[in-house]
Amino acid sequence: MMCTVVGDTFAPTWYLTNMKILLTGATGYIGKRLLPVLIMEGHEVICCVRDSDRFKVSRSLEDQVTVIENDLLDLKSLSNIPNDIDGAYYLVHSMSASADYQSLERKSAINFRHALNDTKVKHIVYLSGIVNESELSHHLESRKTVEFELGKGNYNFTTLRAGIIVGSGSASFEILRDLVEKLPLMIAPQWLKTRCQPIAISDVISFLYQCIFNEKTYHQNFDIGGPDILSYQEMLLEFGKTRGLKRWIFTVPVMTPRISSYWLYFVTSTSYKLAVALVNSMKVEVICRNNEINQILGVTPINYQEAINNAFKKIESNEIVSSWKDAYASSNNNDNISNHIKVPSFGCFKDHRTKSFVNKEACVEKLWKIGGETGWYSYNWLWRARGLMDKIAGGVGLRRGRTSVNELKAGDALDFWRVLYANKDEGRLLLYAEMKLPGEAWLEFNMIDGELAQTATFRPLGVSGRLYWYSVLPLHSILFNGMIRKLTQSND
Repeated sequence: MMCTVVGDTFAPTWYLTNMKILLTGATGYIGKRLLPVLIMEGHEVICCVRDSDRFKVSRSLEDQVTVIENDLLDLKSLSNIPNDIDGAYYLVHSMSASADYQSLERKSAINFRHALNDTKVKHIVYLSGIVNESELSHHLESRKTVEFELGKGNYNFTTLRAGIIVGSGSASFEILRDLVEKLPLMIAPQWLKTRCQPIAISDVISFLYQCIFNEKTYHQNFDIGGPDILSYQEMLLEFGKTRGLKRWIFTVPVMTPRISSYWLYFVTSTSYKLAVALVNSMKVEVICRNNEINQILGVTPINYQEAINNAFKKIESNEIVSSWKDAYASSNNNDNISNHIKVPSFGCFKDHRTKSFVNKEACVEKLWKIGGETGWYSYNWLWRARGLMDKIAGGVGLRRGRTSVNELKAGDALDFWRVLYANKDEGRLLLYAEMKLPGEAWLEFNMIDGELAQTATFRPLGVSGRLYWYSVLPLHSILFNGMIRKLTQSND
């Protein structure tokens, strides 16, 4: 068998090529990594997205990618799925979208099944979770239900079940990293002794790609995992060892799920809804039944330590393809970007400032590095304090950072903002606030005629919104003045 190397994944070249494949979850962590592998093999890919404004395909992939906009909860919107598709991947979930995510996920699966029953699709592959225990969390029960509903269709169907996925930008990896790098000593709940079988993201992509159209996988489900079976505590300690950090972990029996969720929420970059779902799932062992799929597809998964090392190589070389933080699951807002990209003016408060710059290229480069490790160029301790206040109020805080050190694109998370529009040639960057606010807020940077225009817009919600604006007005004078001054300063 011959393989093509694509980044940290391996794409087989021994079977059906030039097929038309439907990719759901194309803006998600897995979908973004699977897409270039499918393209590399000459497939035409139909990307299903809920919001096309936050999905930009690179020019090198444009000829083989078609983007269609639909909502799996709305069956009518799925009518734009082409009839002549050959295969499909189901890579979506609603775990953090709503407290009622179980019913939403079931409805999405049923709608998807009905829509694809009307096409010529030959094979559907679904990425699920390992569900071998008799008692499952709500999250894993929901994944099992989705598998059941999708499996009723009149097409060939395969489920790949994975546990913890380790890779640069994955939710699991970022949570482990936050815990290990921030806490030399951890007083943790008993569920840290629960065992799991982590798998590298490169191996997940290999399994997904090599599974499609492989008749040996039809109408079956397989567990996929790496060679190591570890407790969460062992995973944390091994992570620390790999990073050269000595860590001490003590477990206590009296930490309730609610307290555990708050602990995970405040220490890591995860959202509270996701923290609750993860804590409930972490009490369930996720261990593979067998490795039959490894022999069928000829995949030998790498071990946990190697997966960590590979992830940090990507981080250090700034090659993070996708991050869970860029998904809407990391925010408090599930609206489409298009709903906010036009900044309102009526009934809004504005802080508008302009300043001349000497070098446009230098100004753009500074602007495109804003947030994350770089900070906001002025009184970063105040920004951190605002992030902490937001976290306490149940918001996203500043811990999401940014995916790439040098690049920004529509849909990216940027601390407690979401990138709505980013165009270096124009010198325009538009951000939408995802922090907890009594209203809505935008922050826009625009370069026109040798000047940088910086505009903060706030649309208040009732009296509380107006009181909020006036209470922070003195801070705006300090923060925004300092920020525009640093952005326009010459590097000479």
